[in-house]
Amino acid sequence: MKHVSEIGGTSGTGGPGGGGAGGAADADVSLRTEGLPQWLAPVARAAETVSGDQLSRFLPPKDGAGRQSAVLILFGEGERGPELLLMERSGSLRSHAGQPSFPGGALDPEDGDPRADGPLRAALREAWEETGLDPRGVQLFGVLPKLYIPVSGFVVTPVLGWWRVPSPVAAVDPAETARVFTVPVADLTDPANRATTVHPSGHRGPAFLVESALVWGFTAGVIDRILHYAGWERPWDRENTVPLDWRS
Repeated sequence: MKHVSEIGGTSGTGGPGGGGAGGAADADVSLRTEGLPQWLAPVARAAETVSGDQLSRFLPPKDGAGRQSAVLILFGEGERGPELLLMERSGSLRSHAGQPSFPGGALDPEDGDPRADGPLRAALREAWEETGLDPRGVQLFGVLPKLYIPVSGFVVTPVLGWWRVPSPVAAVDPAETARVFTVPVADLTDPANRATTVHPSGHRGPAFLVESALVWGFTAGVIDRILHYAGWERPWDRENTVPLDWRS
């Protein structure tokens, strides 16, 4: 099953304006684990038991503050085996400019109840809007606990998906997305591609140097914990550091 490893430009026929996908309205937002490839079983099991504080020290405010959002953590199978879909945000955006990230964004009213299936619909809708992904080819199989991004005030629901039927993906709107790419899980677990970022504030966090990109921050933190709790993590040098500047 072949996936696009890196594409730039406009979307394929499955994305907005292509007429093939019908948007996210046709998407199935039920959570199902049957039919998943065996290699995804550890991720599905981890999603059933992991707690928020096992994923991050940044948890949603207890007073309910924060803007509800969702990201799609989409696993596929490419020429080099299991892989993960990522995108790089446009450098002109006001928040998280130029950063690699999962497809995702804030919930819209039409997504529905944020305490029910609203985050599932939002994750698929945002992925469709940003990458042209056909949501009908995605099987959702799990949801991780809600996390928090203090710098932007987002309360994020990470939604896990299996790219059951691949579709063309690309940067739909260059003003929002610089590029769309997939990363082999083998590269994410390779100790040579792992590092610790150090912000001038003193904050340290995991990072991945893959596909000509530095994946750090919220996205890298979630990937790091998935690799750990799925049992895929390999020992790596946590003293291999990459400095960040104040604009990060």
